Amino acid sequence: MEVYRTHNCNELTLGDVDKKVILSGWVHRIRDHGGVLFIDLRDHYGITQIVIDPDSKDFSTAEKYRAEWCIKVVGIVKSRGSDLINENLSTGEIEVFVETTTILTKAKDLPLPVFGELEYPEETRLKYRFLDLRREGLHNNMILRSKVISSLRKEMWNIGFNEFQTPILTASSPEGARDFLVPSRLNKGKFYALPQAPQQFKQLIMMGGFDKYFQIAPCFRDEDPRSDRSPTDFYQLDIEMSFVTQEDVLNTVKPVIECIFSKYGGDKEVEKEWPLISYDDSILWYGCDKPDLRNPIKMQIVSDIFRESGFAVFSNILKNQGTEIKAIPAPGGGSRNFCDRMNSYAQKEGLPGMGYIFWREVDGKIDAAGPLAKNIGNEKSEQIRKQLDLEIGDAVFFLGGKPSQFEAFSARARNHIGNQLNLVNKGVFAFAWIVNFPMYEKDEETGNIDFSHNPFSMPQGGIKSLEDDPLKIRGFQYDLACNGYELLSGAIRNHELETMFKAFELAGYSKDEVSLKFQGIIEGLKFGPPPHGGCALGIDRMIMLLADEENIREVIMFPMNQRGEDLMMNAPSSPSSEQLRELNIRVIETET
Repeated sequence: MEVYRTHNCNELTLGDVDKKVILSGWVHRIRDHGGVLFIDLRDHYGITQIVIDPDSKDFSTAEKYRAEWCIKVVGIVKSRGSDLINENLSTGEIEVFVETTTILTKAKDLPLPVFGELEYPEETRLKYRFLDLRREGLHNNMILRSKVISSLRKEMWNIGFNEFQTPILTASSPEGARDFLVPSRLNKGKFYALPQAPQQFKQLIMMGGFDKYFQIAPCFRDEDPRSDRSPTDFYQLDIEMSFVTQEDVLNTVKPVIECIFSKYGGDKEVEKEWPLISYDDSILWYGCDKPDLRNPIKMQIVSDIFRESGFAVFSNILKNQGTEIKAIPAPGGGSRNFCDRMNSYAQKEGLPGMGYIFWREVDGKIDAAGPLAKNIGNEKSEQIRKQLDLEIGDAVFFLGGKPSQFEAFSARARNHIGNQLNLVNKGVFAFAWIVNFPMYEKDEETGNIDFSHNPFSMPQGGIKSLEDDPLKIRGFQYDLACNGYELLSGAIRNHELETMFKAFELAGYSKDEVSLKFQGIIEGLKFGPPPHGGCALGIDRMIMLLADEENIREVIMFPMNQRGEDLMMNAPSSPSSEQLRELNIRVIETET
């Protein structure tokens, strides 16, 4: 039987000098120095420099080698001269002089470069993902992913959790996205759904008497893609616990997450304080429920100052119900040039602009500058400065109207200001628990009430709270934000049958509908379910943060493109007529 290697391409050191070795791998790079060939041979583990001189009987063979050919070499390990050592390689002190070399497989001309980290069209990268994975950066990301998942499993086992698997084919469930449906051959005209999450199953595991469950769970959601979200499937660390409060869940998962980020986060520090921030305060201060706390900017409401300010634009806005004026501080942004740049930014985002004030020193005194300062006068400008704790050299920007109309932009503007003024601490992972989420939200167009978060969450105050205005009801729901991303989401579950029926009734579901759609969990609630709660942590997003990548596709082995297509495997594809007949399905062509 042929021996392909005695060592990996990262193993050889000065201690191996004069040994005869066998290496196999890919031709990473070829250099011809005066008739002597130098080949960087690469495998999964690293690179070793191979030397083939003209006296070698296989020199003529090696001359034909091209990038990414797969080869085998037999040779003798030699030490490099002191001036030729490559400190960037673990094998940089040695090289292997070839005695014989063999072509294992050849490669055609490459559709994308493997050597180096050059930018290349994403469609090409995804079509030839197997080649893209040979590139060092992406290859390392996948190794990081493997290590993180292994560590997560060990940490969960170490704190007493058991790993169980849940079904992949199940019933449709309202998790906030569209289901992927799978037709049943044995039950004509009926469909399974791929699970958006193992939500009901993990609750039923608690009802089955198990105390602590976890799973590295695949989840399937037919969603629009984003840079931090896959359009088809993703993996999460799924957790559920019995006889716990919200505080118990948070205290259990925090050390696990801290361990992973400390171990794999490189030079970045994990901030020790993870503040609890209410949903309402998060929206007020940061404009979103996943704040980036590396940015110190906190927004504030300044409506009272503008209500009788004489500035007609804002005072007229405030005459309408449900409106407010929000201030975005900009420490260090106190120049007309910066304020003009921010106005241009707002206009590019579709706004007419933003009002602003900046403070400077004039004749030894603090002077409020800008058109808005002239409109409202020194007294009110000074009120704003003191409320926001601003100084000379600082600025503030204003947005007005109904919060729902400008909140998303205010969050982006806050981040933009923080980055432009170098206020963001890029050397840390900053976490925050967002709690007290509203149970319900109102559709602005239809006026209908629906769940705003997980529908199986326990309302704060139990069934009595469900007699109040639905929009005032808060749930035992919590998210974990990290550096501007939602990393984890969870809740204490509604384990009381009548409370469950009442909660769904407020969202327009009858008892019969709930019993039919969620048969398993409703039946479980009839037979002594324990109080329980849990959470799910997005593994892909966590690894994206650890790898310092801006796109989640850089940490997924075989991702889809923006249209939810697998260009490498040509999926989705059209089924054959035979397959459709077997499933009793007909495809209706639609006009494009």
